[in-house]
Amino acid sequence: MWRVVVADQRSKRDGRVIETVGHYNAQTEPSTIVIDEARVRDWLDRGAQPSETVKKLLKTQGITA
Repeated sequence: MWRVVVADQRSKRDGRVIETVGHYNAQTEPSTIVIDEARVRDWLDRGAQPSETVKKLLKTQGITA
C-alpha cells in the first residue's frame, strides 16, 4: 500500500510530508485507489506538480492534473 502525499520538492523522497491526500493498493483485485479529489484540486490550483506516477493515478480516477 502506498500513500499519495503532498511534499516540498526540497525534502528528501522519504522525508517530511505536508499532507496525505490518498492511498493506492495494487495488491487488491482490482487495485484500490482512494484520492481526496477536493484536496488534490486545491493543491494543484496552488501550483503543486504531481509526479508521473501520481498523474497516472489521477487520470485513472478522472482527475485532470
